[in-house]
Amino acid sequence: MEKAQEFETETCSDRSGYTYKKVKNDKNGVRIYTLENGLKIYLAKNNDAPRIQTYIPVRTGSNNDPSDNTGLAHYLEHMMFKGTSKLGTADWEKEKPLLDQISQLFEEHKTETDPEKKKLLYKKIDEVSQEASKYAIANEYDKAISSLGATGTNAHTWLDETVYKNNIPSNELEKWLQIEKERFSELTLRLFHTELESVYEEFNRAQDNDARLVNYEVMDALFPKHPNGQQTTLGKGEHLKNPSMVAIHEYFDRFYVPNNYAMILVGDLDFEKTIRLIDEYFGKLPFKKLPEKTNISEEPMTKIVERIVKSPTAPRLQMAWRSASYGTPEEKLANLVANILCNSGESGLIDLNINQKQKALRAVAYNSPFKTYGNFSLVIVPKNEQSLEEAKELLLEQIDLVKKGEFPDWLIPAIVTDFKIQRMKDFETANGLATALYNNYISGQSWEEELNEINEYEKITKEDVVTFANDFFKDNYVLVRKEKGINDKLVRVENPGITPVKINREDQSQFLRQILAAKTTDIQPVFIDYSKEIETDKVLKKHVSFVRNQYNDLAQVYFIFPFGSDHDKEIGLATQVLQYLGTAKLSAEELRQEFFKLGITNDFRTGPDQLTISLAGLEENMAQGIELLKDWMSCAKPDQKIYLQYVDTVLESREVAKKDKQQIMNALSNYAKFGKDSRMTDVVSEERLKSIMSEEMTQKIQDLLKMEYQIFFYGKDFEGFKNVVKPFIQKEILKTPERKIYPEPETSGNVFFTNYDMVQTEMAKTAKAANVDLKNFGKINVFNEYFGRGLSSIVFQEIRESKSLAYSAYVSYAANPELNHPDYVTTYIGTQANKLPEAVNAMDDLMADFPQIPAQFENAKNAVLKQIASSRVTRTNIFFNQLNLKKLGVDDDIRKDMYSEIQKLTLADLTHFYDQRIKPLTYNTAIIGKRENLDQNAMKQMGKVHEMTLEDIFGY
Repeated sequence: MEKAQEFETETCSDRSGYTYKKVKNDKNGVRIYTLENGLKIYLAKNNDAPRIQTYIPVRTGSNNDPSDNTGLAHYLEHMMFKGTSKLGTADWEKEKPLLDQISQLFEEHKTETDPEKKKLLYKKIDEVSQEASKYAIANEYDKAISSLGATGTNAHTWLDETVYKNNIPSNELEKWLQIEKERFSELTLRLFHTELESVYEEFNRAQDNDARLVNYEVMDALFPKHPNGQQTTLGKGEHLKNPSMVAIHEYFDRFYVPNNYAMILVGDLDFEKTIRLIDEYFGKLPFKKLPEKTNISEEPMTKIVERIVKSPTAPRLQMAWRSASYGTPEEKLANLVANILCNSGESGLIDLNINQKQKALRAVAYNSPFKTYGNFSLVIVPKNEQSLEEAKELLLEQIDLVKKGEFPDWLIPAIVTDFKIQRMKDFETANGLATALYNNYISGQSWEEELNEINEYEKITKEDVVTFANDFFKDNYVLVRKEKGINDKLVRVENPGITPVKINREDQSQFLRQILAAKTTDIQPVFIDYSKEIETDKVLKKHVSFVRNQYNDLAQVYFIFPFGSDHDKEIGLATQVLQYLGTAKLSAEELRQEFFKLGITNDFRTGPDQLTISLAGLEENMAQGIELLKDWMSCAKPDQKIYLQYVDTVLESREVAKKDKQQIMNALSNYAKFGKDSRMTDVVSEERLKSIMSEEMTQKIQDLLKMEYQIFFYGKDFEGFKNVVKPFIQKEILKTPERKIYPEPETSGNVFFTNYDMVQTEMAKTAKAANVDLKNFGKINVFNEYFGRGLSSIVFQEIRESKSLAYSAYVSYAANPELNHPDYVTTYIGTQANKLPEAVNAMDDLMADFPQIPAQFENAKNAVLKQIASSRVTRTNIFFNQLNLKKLGVDDDIRKDMYSEIQKLTLADLTHFYDQRIKPLTYNTAIIGKRENLDQNAMKQMGKVHEMTLEDIFGY
């Protein structure tokens, strides 16, 4: 691997006379411009596709919330999608006075202390909001942005950042700038109280996420004075119930100024043209002095602070030390220690001494630096027979080893090599580089400092690490015990009750009409000829495919077997047991270390019809990696004691799954879809697990080498690889086992319910449709865009924007990936239990007759066409796309037919597709929630209700 280079910032001028900074030896070619108003622009080229990944990071987040208006930054992020005085309004002159009146009513509501008077004020807010909604055009920002062919439209808020995201076709850059300039120029708080309901829903969903609840306690204890710990991003319940539109406007005016945000664009762009356009649209926004910020310092921690969190999920423990902010030498040392404990090669002290030896179900270490301070955490999920105290001691033993320097000398250089590899992977994609750039901006570091980071890591010695560890790790940490039990600290924000607003689905503002009317030069689609892009050959009778890596010195090797768990449900078990076994030459721990030294990772993935074994990392070391893999698979030493330990881990993991809300919902939805005889429920029984001999597992692994498989190599030197892989290949003498065929029963109107102690309720309806038909792929894409998924879809507008009935709601038509198997349609609603009946009725009304909105249909159709035209198939996707297409009976690029189909598609065609393929379907329903909170009669109206046990849905 090449040596790290020194980096130095240079100041240059482009052909248009704009000054920019670049860093000498930066292979990414990043240019950093600063406009006169302070706006920073980070530009870099990536020619993977005619698209541009954009981020607009604002240097503000929940840490800047007023102490009496926590959650404000996050709520503002939501409102930034509501438009302006030009975008999202049918008549601004009539709408504005009503919005002003609503704002004043919210101020009165905030200061009023009498509960009954507050209710009357909210009723008045609701009445005026109804009137204002007549002039609001919901989701017009999303309609404008999706008309460009944008994907990934979203935003997030955290401690010190709010980041707005879009991936756009490169020919739509100017339109994107017009739209973003408009939304960053002013704030219009329309449809405020309906969005407030959505924020309530998000807050309540967080109450069902115990990882978030544990993190709240960790941060509160680590930072008893600093906003890091005292102001959560979602805010306090009492503040959400008493919002201030005035305060939100003040926050926007203070922090959403050009000298406090940046524009990150990475992709198919021209530097000079791009900076001129950005200056044209954003250069006139005024510079504003930022408010003075009071630095809040924490007293040093001198004792152990203990907290307890209770929830229905399995117990776990988290230990956290207050660490240093990003960019500091201490942050790098903390990050290095975290990797000495736990790393991507699973060769850290926690990896080997706890996870590898199965002393706990799992344990991890990580360091999260913030703008001020940071959080160094250890997390462990104990085994059934372990107490949380014993689990804590396991973690402290690993910390003690670091403090004593009892870790191998090669480990730090190997970690630094791994950092280099991860950076290569990140920077080769537009999104990876753009993400690094926006993080760099938020952190306040220079791009030179970012690039020099690896050099700084290379200077750190083992002695430095040991000294740091002894200074850092003392009895000065936070200890949070997550116990199984009833959460007696739940804070539920009750919805105040609002009248659904009428959505102006067909109206368009003058601004949107201008965006839609403006012509751009179309990007022509490029469809891939797989026979030209994939080079093939035979090596010792094995079919080998090759795609050239044009980006860096990394390589990937895949051994792809045409069978999986459907053929042998114990094959996945064998590959997992292998992770704990060594050979006559190397122990399991030593094997992990050898792979990590080489900068090579290995992965075993078992699907229903395919087993894939892969290696990824430095191409120069791939020959040694393949040799190591061959020895491991052919010479793994059976060990019954280790195998039975793994069985215990499997059985305990199953019990953990039966306590986890998300896994329960997944299992319940699977049961609603496939019934009792499915892949998910067809598990290896406890009795069988305990009777298996370890030799059976190692024999399965050895047999793989003698079975049918193909090889795929992604790298640079195909000729060299063909020689390298020969020693791996053995004569094919074993046949592929027969595949078990699982039933795909009709969905017949049943309701499957599982009781779970949670704040919200989740419901998924699933219907079996006709068998997959490639001729419908274009219609399916437009249907999902127009009706079912995304911020501008009809379902989102009606369920969330109009009626505020759910935080999350969608309808999805999923084509089956395998020929001669059925498609499935899923509807999903996540909401409060008392809203579920109304939300279900609203969804049923939408699906009774396909909505006819010609303008929105055309927008969705053109958005999908633009997405296809500007997408490109690259890297390993070239091979795997074709591999997947073969399961559908084709081996050419089906996007060509899809594109042609969509070009001719009319709303009448899509309605016919809906009436024929979707409308007649009968659904099974999966519902998870707290029994006493649910309307039992409403559930019965959906179909025959079956209350399911966890054993029913999991199969164990």
